[in-house]
Amino acid sequence: MTDTRRRVKVYTLNEDRQWDDRGTGHVSSCYVERLKGMSLLVRAESDGSLLLESKINPNTAYQKQQDTLIVWSEAENYDLALSFQEKAGCDEIWEKICQVQGKDPSVDITQDLVDESEEERFDDMSSPGLELPACELSRLEEIAELVASSLPSPLRREKLALALENEGYIKKLLEIFHVCEDLENIEGLHHLYEIIKGIFLLNRTALFEVMFSEECIMDVIGCLEYDPSLSQSRKHREFLTKTAKFKEVIPISDPELKQKIHQTYRVQYIQDMVLPTPSVFEENMLSTLHSFIFFNKVEIVGMLQEDEKFLTDLFAQLTDEATDEEKRQELVNFLKEFCAFSQTLQPQNRDAFFKTLSNMGILPALEVILGMDDAQVRSAATDIFSYLVEYNPSMVREFVMQEAQQNDDDILLINLIIEHMICDTDPELGGAVLLMGLLRTLVDPENMLATANKTEKTEFLGFFYKHCMHVLTAPLLANTTEDKPSKDDFQTAQLLALILELLTFCVEHHTYHIKNYIINKDILRRVLVLMASKHAFLALCALRFKRKIIGLKDEFYNRYIMKSFLFEPVVKAFLNNGSRYNLMNSAIIEMFEFIRVEDIKSLTAHVIENYWKALEDVDYVQTFKGLKLRFEQQRERQDNPKLDSMRSILRNHRYRRDARTLEDEEEMWFNTDEDDMEDGEAVVPPSDKPKNDEDIMDPISKFMERKKLKESEEKEVLLKTNLSGRQSPSFKLSFSSGTKSNLTSQSSASNLPGSPGSPGSPGSPGSPGSVSKSTSQMAAITTKGGLVGLVDYPDDDEEDDEDEDKEETLPLSKKAKLESS
Repeated sequence: MTDTRRRVKVYTLNEDRQWDDRGTGHVSSCYVERLKGMSLLVRAESDGSLLLESKINPNTAYQKQQDTLIVWSEAENYDLALSFQEKAGCDEIWEKICQVQGKDPSVDITQDLVDESEEERFDDMSSPGLELPACELSRLEEIAELVASSLPSPLRREKLALALENEGYIKKLLEIFHVCEDLENIEGLHHLYEIIKGIFLLNRTALFEVMFSEECIMDVIGCLEYDPSLSQSRKHREFLTKTAKFKEVIPISDPELKQKIHQTYRVQYIQDMVLPTPSVFEENMLSTLHSFIFFNKVEIVGMLQEDEKFLTDLFAQLTDEATDEEKRQELVNFLKEFCAFSQTLQPQNRDAFFKTLSNMGILPALEVILGMDDAQVRSAATDIFSYLVEYNPSMVREFVMQEAQQNDDDILLINLIIEHMICDTDPELGGAVLLMGLLRTLVDPENMLATANKTEKTEFLGFFYKHCMHVLTAPLLANTTEDKPSKDDFQTAQLLALILELLTFCVEHHTYHIKNYIINKDILRRVLVLMASKHAFLALCALRFKRKIIGLKDEFYNRYIMKSFLFEPVVKAFLNNGSRYNLMNSAIIEMFEFIRVEDIKSLTAHVIENYWKALEDVDYVQTFKGLKLRFEQQRERQDNPKLDSMRSILRNHRYRRDARTLEDEEEMWFNTDEDDMEDGEAVVPPSDKPKNDEDIMDPISKFMERKKLKESEEKEVLLKTNLSGRQSPSFKLSFSSGTKSNLTSQSSASNLPGSPGSPGSPGSPGSPGSVSKSTSQMAAITTKGGLVGLVDYPDDDEEDDEDEDKEETLPLSKKAKLESS
């Protein structure tokens, strides 16, 4: 049989309510003498055996689903389904079924969803309603059986719910409950438990409104105390009436609101404590109960929000110094729960809620509360603050910037938050972790408004670095005044790790603000002191901070690192780690590997010139040998200037700026070197214009000219220093108008690694073969006014091209002084 239209899969429903595949075959409809009627036959396509033989019963409810599925029940617990390969075959068989039953093929269900067994059990259910047994003590068992038997069928649940609603049956059952308790009729009480639990599972709002009314709810809870599976009854009513006390921190004048609060608490208690945990078959049967609680909370929030007198009194007492501590704690806890309730609101209602709180002055109130001594009150206030930050960080940012115009830094809301983070007494710093997350949200540019307030990022970050950053970094700076952390206990290490995490986030997401702060305050040097911590996680946090900075490939950062010799703590940590293969080992190697792969020339030269002797024996990875190779290739290009000049010409057409170029004003600020600022001069920024053929000069002849110029003005040279010294970088040159710079003659001058003016020539002391073997060989150039500036490489591939541009980019006054020398 090759007709794909009739090709079907046969499924049966097992006891676990899962469909079992009984095989694939072809379906047909024909008269079967044995069954005395038209039947559906399915023969297996593999061997022709009979997979299904089912009489089309005139009273069976067939359903067509999804155009290719026909489902029906053969018996009470035996459901069948045919899944057709093609829609046309399904339609054809569906027409046959409808023809036998006398139905219109355009419908998807041929009968009402009541199977034969249900019809037999409920012969009287042809009427619209269901007749319940008389509500009497002697018939409780019968009622319990009726409720239990109705739960599996949606139709029977519907009819039972309608009967319970129309006849006021629940109140009658609760009257019998009182009788059973008076008579101590335990059997009757067990039946009532099953009945009330079954009514909950009917999932009807109308029934819940009756059960949760003021007059009925405590009796309903009483019925649920007598669980047959427990040896003793529970004392839920005793807890609700005697133990749980309702406190009005601010008197509530609206009786409807007060009743709604009582009701919600009790229903929540029923859901959480009284009703047993639903089974997998009942898990969706209490959805209406969840909804009832949800909408009650929405209603309570709305009613409180509209009561202006209530909220005014609340905030007045919160901030009043005369309010005693216990009362204030109750007020703060109420406000915290109030905010928690608001999480159930729809977005537009939540907007209105937080706007109301903002207008009532919630942020100034929190500022007052956070400044108090009571730890519990401060903790609750922190939770409230977290709701506000998560909902609308811009609102919080606007408030703290406005208050900064009137208040000192010490009492700013955001600084109070930082102080609470720093002073968290929890050994695990749970509160500090929460507060750090809130600070991170506040300083995250991603959630700062870009349309309504275009300047929010600039204004807030300017405010934060001016008024708050010094508070955040105070523990870090206080603990890193020596070569190792002054306090290295676990809690301090955790706190410093949190601070470093936020600083690392700032490096990644902020631009000139964090760069200015790090370079001016020498933050990276202080952070790297933590590499000496006994806590590996803190040392790794410090390393991660430096790795994030190096990852930016920013020459201002790179010059700062080289000038201060900030690879020294990393190399020391690497050597101290020894041969241990651990996270520290891998992280340090990865940092140097990044420098090698990205070919960061200035850092490559710096590392090899100063730390090669310490690293050359590391041969289990090729990272350091690869760095040395990179360095030698740089020197080789310097020794072949004509070849490099040709490369420069070819590069003119692909010259580009770094993708992370800062805004114009920010870039102008950073083009000023700190040392030059001290002398009243600015370092000239590298030229952005591509060089043309006329600009290219012979580097060797230029070197000889400059050498003659400088030999007449020899000055003292800072000689080599060891690894641990704070030596000045070897590539410092000065072109200050107030002083004359000097290059040393012969070997000292030519040993300047990477120096634009010292490519060297065959046989000269500047050739690669003349580099000394000392661990940290260096030669620095001094001037009358001190060491000034770092050589800036405008592009990673244009070291030698800088010579040709130097005279063009220098101010006229400087050129004149050099020429007159």
